[in-house]
Amino acid sequence: MSRRHLVITGPTASGKTRLAIELARLHHGEILSVDSRQVYKGMDIGTGKDLEDYTTGGSPVPCHLIDVVEPHEDFHLYKYLKCAKAALDDVRSRNVLPVLCGGSSLYMNALLDGYAMEGGEPDEALRQRLEALSQEELLALLTAKASPELLRRTDTSQRRRIVRAIEIASQRNGERILPPLENPLILAPLYPRQEIRQRIENRLRERLEHGLIEEVRRLKEHGLSWERLDWFGLEYRYVGAYLRGELDRKTMTSELFNHICNFAKSQDTWFRKMERDGKVIHWVPAGDVETADRLVRLWLEDAPLPPPSFRLSETFYGPVQHMSSI
Repeated sequence: MSRRHLVITGPTASGKTRLAIELARLHHGEILSVDSRQVYKGMDIGTGKDLEDYTTGGSPVPCHLIDVVEPHEDFHLYKYLKCAKAALDDVRSRNVLPVLCGGSSLYMNALLDGYAMEGGEPDEALRQRLEALSQEELLALLTAKASPELLRRTDTSQRRRIVRAIEIASQRNGERILPPLENPLILAPLYPRQEIRQRIENRLRERLEHGLIEEVRRLKEHGLSWERLDWFGLEYRYVGAYLRGELDRKTMTSELFNHICNFAKSQDTWFRKMERDGKVIHWVPAGDVETADRLVRLWLEDAPLPPPSFRLSETFYGPVQHMSSI
């Protein structure tokens, strides 16, 4: 098991977690979450942790990299990869199959391809000094310190990107955090795009019925600013706007739904790029556990895998309809 890594990815609302849990139960696995928001405590409904799924319907499945930090704490790729390395080392040491499950492209790419942190760990002391500078002053400092190549690839419209680029320019040495994953099998639930939209609509309705608004209100009451909640993504941004009285509930729900659907489309772009870059994704119709299990068993036996019968990079989707009503 120590040289194998089962990867479950796919668009939002496609049932990644359910499939990962079933496969972990069947193959003595433990799940490592690859989600940039599920690391935060107290953010359960909006991030879709579905914690009860890990303990119901069969034997409990251990899960790592969920509820790692408080929502007011800074957490970034470097810290995630440090935690992921520790979790992977632990799982491998017990001869357990690592099942990496999630759809956060930055984190997943860093795990699959390996990652060297350019410039090393974020420099909090430097960041505090830079906080006093205006964006114009930061740009001037970056121009003075950065190489032409670093300057060219820095998004200078975002203050935090400028700050990170200054850090990189100031810290000459990088750090190899993780090598590329050995022998990954990548599976992803497959649904027609219109069905994904329906699943997004159903899931949003359930989250609203089961306390999403109350979760956002509670986080605000516990000290998070509206700006911080906006930073956590769509659900927290739009529910926050509703709680501030900027949107009525119907408009909030409609706009949130449409933006989540757009996010799902952007994930398709990432999966297409993965395939074009040579990664093999086995798309599993409707996330069927038996189909996925057959592939996993062949892989564990070192038997040849059938070529994928579907490639997203070779598929064109036509126009889709808007939401019905929630």
